[in-house]
Amino acid sequence: MNILEYIDKGGIIVYLLIVLNLIGFTIIIWKFLTIPRKNAMVRKIRSKVITDSAATITAQIEYEVKKLESGLTYIKNIATVAPLLGLLGTVYGVLKSFEAMTQNGLGDPTIFSQGISIALITTIAGLIVAIPHHIAYNHFISMVDAIELKAKKEIID
Repeated sequence: MNILEYIDKGGIIVYLLIVLNLIGFTIIIWKFLTIPRKNAMVRKIRSKVITDSAATITAQIEYEVKKLESGLTYIKNIATVAPLLGLLGTVYGVLKSFEAMTQNGLGDPTIFSQGISIALITTIAGLIVAIPHHIAYNHFISMVDAIELKAKKEIID
């Protein structure tokens, strides 16, 4: 069986996971390209608040950090929701298996195996989507935290 047959067999949940994956990876690529280097943000803040007080500098740092964090909530939500959608597909597949067993009995194992196949495909798809998004979210949060600490250390001190 090729990948398209697995996707089709997984049904609407796998298609939804594919859409979420595309959205998430678009944001991930965007963040890799747009999160500035640490020194660039520090220079930008310095140029804006050369003569301002420490409170204004702190507010400017927080504003710049919030801009860096934009989009990360979507990545985090995809990382959280994807395994839940996989679990939903698992429950659906097992339900279909039990419905098939109720209607046809246990004489033919292929009837039961179709629902289990759906369950496993959706579980795998949910995990395939969730894992890289979770890693990317943690990576970006770490980068933003490092930028914020560097900015506070260099500008406020």
